[in-house]
Amino acid sequence: MPEVDTRPLDTARRLAEGGDLAAAATIFAELAADTAEPDQAQAAVGLAVVLEERGDVAGARAAARTALATGHPEYAAQAACLLARSFERENLPDQARAAWQAALGTGDPVCVPLAHMGLARLATGLEEAEKALRAALATEEPEISSRAAQRLAEILLDEGEAAEAAGVLMDALSVPDVAEVARLRVLLGIAHLELACAELTGAVEEGGDAETGALAIELLARTLPLRGRDEDAERVWRYGLDSADEDLAEGVRLRINRGG
Repeated sequence: MPEVDTRPLDTARRLAEGGDLAAAATIFAELAADTAEPDQAQAAVGLAVVLEERGDVAGARAAARTALATGHPEYAAQAACLLARSFERENLPDQARAAWQAALGTGDPVCVPLAHMGLARLATGLEEAEKALRAALATEEPEISSRAAQRLAEILLDEGEAAEAAGVLMDALSVPDVAEVARLRVLLGIAHLELACAELTGAVEEGGDAETGALAIELLARTLPLRGRDEDAERVWRYGLDSADEDLAEGVRLRINRGG
């Protein structure tokens, strides 16, 4: 006959998976209360999960704190994440931040990326959010790095920092097996469009020969709508058409008619 594992911890886990949460909670609680029990930390995490499923938020948090206090390299980290999520759900940002900081302190490779993202969500300003997002990206966890890079790139684009946004996205794309590659590439394309608009604007402002000026105006006027800036595009066309330089105005007129 195959050997049957009768460890109380495994029995409690099977009961929980089978839906008998009350019986599972009883066993988990006994193990979690025993400081000499080698499975105390794991049992406390199990108890926290079961109690949360039963709607006992206070009990779940108490169990999670027990696991956290053990300092176990894996289960203390899980407990900190459980606490942080619980506080976030209850809209208790200060407590949630403290719990995410505790998760960071464990150094657990699974929980640390989650903690950085949690701190980014709870940031009280853009600088704080950017710092947390950069830290999340630096973990090179495939899913978290992608999410962090997307959010950070969006912030930087809103701030007019297209070159920096492009760099962030390139860093994310270099992460092995990074998630949502297509989305990252779309954002990278947007960053490059913003950079193109800036360069073309500079070319228009600097003047130069009529042919180059007309080309810069056309490219800028046709690129701006891709960023939802139709009115700016109309102003660029008008700038060229109304130019005192007759050769430039005629070049722009030919280009706008060709496209229409």
